[in-house]
Amino acid sequence: MAKTQQAEAEANPKTDPKDTSNQIKDPSQWTTGGEPMTGAQASYLKTLSEETKSPEAFDPDLDKAEASQRIDALRKESGKA
Repeated sequence: MAKTQQAEAEANPKTDPKDTSNQIKDPSQWTTGGEPMTGAQASYLKTLSEETKSPEAFDPDLDKAEASQRIDALRKESGKA
């Protein structure tokens, strides 16, 4: 039975170290980056913009990629990164 489990694990592409499809990508490379930001992104971005006293950082019309980049920048500014 252990050999069957090992064979299944080896056949699983998620365990293949050469598979880079699930790596963290730059937001500019996201296929869905141009879609409107998610509710979670909007909420977190709003919170971070308030915590860093940068209300201009929140823009409800940002797309997913732009929101992600602003969140990363504000996290660094706030010391949460």
